[in-house]
Amino acid sequence: MTADRQRGPDRRDRPHDTTRPYDLVLFGATGFTGALTAEYLAEHADAGTRWALAGRNRAKLTAVRDRLAELNPECADLPLLHADTGDAASIEEVANSARVIITTVGPYVKYGEPLVAACARAGTDYVDLTGEPTFVDRMYVKYHAEAERSGARIVHACGFDSVPHDLGVYYTVKQLPEGVPLHVEGFLRVRADASGGTLHSAIGMFADPAGMVRAERERRRAEPPPAGRRVRVSRRATPKARVGGGWTLPLPTIDPQIIVRSAAALDRYGPDFSYGHYLAVRRLATAAGMAAGAGALVGLSALPPTRNLLLRLRTPGEGPSAEQRARNWFSVKFVGEGGGERVVTEVAGGDPGYGETAKMLAESALCLAHDDLPETAGQVTTAAAMGDALIERLTGAGIAFRVLSTDKVLSSGRGLGSG
Repeated sequence: MTADRQRGPDRRDRPHDTTRPYDLVLFGATGFTGALTAEYLAEHADAGTRWALAGRNRAKLTAVRDRLAELNPECADLPLLHADTGDAASIEEVANSARVIITTVGPYVKYGEPLVAACARAGTDYVDLTGEPTFVDRMYVKYHAEAERSGARIVHACGFDSVPHDLGVYYTVKQLPEGVPLHVEGFLRVRADASGGTLHSAIGMFADPAGMVRAERERRRAEPPPAGRRVRVSRRATPKARVGGGWTLPLPTIDPQIIVRSAAALDRYGPDFSYGHYLAVRRLATAAGMAAGAGALVGLSALPPTRNLLLRLRTPGEGPSAEQRARNWFSVKFVGEGGGERVVTEVAGGDPGYGETAKMLAESALCLAHDDLPETAGQVTTAAAMGDALIERLTGAGIAFRVLSTDKVLSSGRGLGSG
């Protein structure tokens, strides 16, 4: 059950709404991840989906459409719409033309706000793949209330940040007893590459840590806590659970914040919910190297001269080759405990940063456009807005959600160790 504060106007006619010309519009198809998302839609969109491409450069959009037509001849006549974040009228027009907008145009803290604002005003559902906490918090403070009034569902982080983690915890919680305190820990193992867009977003986030703290504080002041319940991110440097051998590091991504917002919205997470998020690696040297590298990136991003050098390493629109992506994979294991029971689950798939992110983003938009979903509005998470329906879609698309083990928790706590 969603919290009352997330309920918007009765929009049960969403799956059958034909008053707008498009079910969904993809903004940013000329970028690296945007092009992969367009290809996924060309091959896998639900039959009868009315969709279009939007961007500021028609020649580049035409080239994307020509490539899509080679995958699916029906895309030869795909509509092309003008949209430029610097042109408010074009963004408003696109937002009013569609039931769902997908945007891959980042860094979002720099380019994302006009589209969120337009969708909130127009009652248009919105999905992106941001992992930028500052952007998400600012958009909540500025547009959540307006989106609630219009009925728009603003769903950030619909890629690898944070779909496997958010839905993985949701899936894990559903295996545990109801109405009891729950603690879940997630352990990510991954092989991946970074695109130019991802690099620029990360550097932008690290360049302004004070702004990130301010945005978080402003959100805390504006967002009411769940009534009679407690949800929180675990700050333990080391997890309670162990999953296999190796080493773990706290993983300071946006994922835990998204997860506890799902927990705040959904009573199924129990009266007292906590979540810990970790990276799992097999060798101590790897863990030390990753920690040092992350620290160096944060430090270098804070200084304008070194930040500019980092930004020149890879430009937006560049990314790993198909051969490189084919070697990539991810696995997130979750250990959930509550009511004397423990469950170990896993979400796993292929290339996390691009192939699977494009799949997650596209399926999130298709889910909003076509599926029978809970009534939510405002800034919502994938678990709260789409939950079981999106898990079903992603499972059908080849991303695994599975239970690895269930057992009773020993009173000494030693039952946390297996899995």
